[in-house]
Amino acid sequence: MRTDPATHELLHGILKQVSRSFYLTLNVLPADMRDQMGLSYLFARAADTIADTNLIDREQRLKYLNQFRAQFRAAEIDWRAVQEIQTALIPHQKDSAEAILLQRLEDCLKLYEALSAGDRERVQWLMGVLPDGMEMDLTTFPGESVEYLTALSTLDELDQYTYYVAGCVGEFWTRMVCAHRPAMARWDIAKMSAIGVRFGKGLQLTNIVKDIARDLHNGRCYVPESLLREAGLKPVDLLNEDNLLRFRPALHRLIKLAMGHLDEGWRYAMAIPRSEIRQRLACMWPILLAGETLKRVAVSPGLLDPAVNVKAPRSVVYRVMALTIFSGASGYVGTAYWNCLSKQVV
Repeated sequence: MRTDPATHELLHGILKQVSRSFYLTLNVLPADMRDQMGLSYLFARAADTIADTNLIDREQRLKYLNQFRAQFRAAEIDWRAVQEIQTALIPHQKDSAEAILLQRLEDCLKLYEALSAGDRERVQWLMGVLPDGMEMDLTTFPGESVEYLTALSTLDELDQYTYYVAGCVGEFWTRMVCAHRPAMARWDIAKMSAIGVRFGKGLQLTNIVKDIARDLHNGRCYVPESLLREAGLKPVDLLNEDNLLRFRPALHRLIKLAMGHLDEGWRYAMAIPRSEIRQRLACMWPILLAGETLKRVAVSPGLLDPAVNVKAPRSVVYRVMALTIFSGASGYVGTAYWNCLSKQVV
């Protein structure tokens, strides 16, 4: 990626403001992949910001989302269209980080133009799939409050959604690392991409179960109606915290599904050669922290309270990082931790 120091610093400055946690993971990656991965994250976050700007009606958001996605399909960037997106959306950003991201969208797209042909093609593929998840949000859920509460219909629909918003990222990640790291040359890209998809789905399902209450109050129920019916519940019933006990069987099915995906994610991490310690750490950390989060979700008495934020505390984050770093991303040590954690979750 041909970037001058000032542009490189700009990219990483935006990343720091948009997501400290992703920036931390990014810096663990080998240096020759950081800008590509960071830039891809910013594009995904920009698409999400466009879709979530709820002060603009849904038809307009769909228009701007498709306008943004079109930049990755065309031979050249339509700078007028990009400026139209910025003009329409920047004034409505409540989060300063999102506003900064949109303000710097042109800089990010110029960085995209400087990518190698192969990297541009991989980013194009990602941005051809991932916005389908944002579009699914906009077309499935009619509003942003409990008055419009709507649920996904089936587990298959949930599976499709998790592929769009996260599973495809696992596939993209695999393609990118295999293209840039000689140690990955022996990987079967198709096979490992499929495992990478499971990895991404597991992380997304973790986010879904821990954020159930907040999503409900934003009109979105990602727990499928078919699963709720088995528990004798409707989406609106989850607004009542007293229904948590009745909801637990459905919750545990989702947690078990997430852990099944994360088990495949662990297999993915362990398939990374020991010489690629940075890549191993970048995969081990989110899996272990997702497991720690699911352990807390499974027993949280306040899961249906939107004021409760269920996540692994900072002390656990530091413990996971210290254990994996000081053991040199050891498969033996990490797998022992993961196996122990898995038994506590399911």
